[in-house]
Amino acid sequence: MKLSHIWTLDTLPYYHKDPFDRLLISQAITDNLIILGVDSVFDAYPVQKIW
Repeated sequence: MKLSHIWTLDTLPYYHKDPFDRLLISQAITDNLIILGVDSVFDAYPVQKIW
């Protein structure tokens, strides 16, 4: 976890209530990573998702 992840986390809308998933979303946005998962709520965020 980097400070830049926390800054991004602070700007995320609350579509997803799970704090761990919100951290993953923040990291994916900041570091341009792909999320592997089936949770459809990830689609509400500007991240790439596989599965």
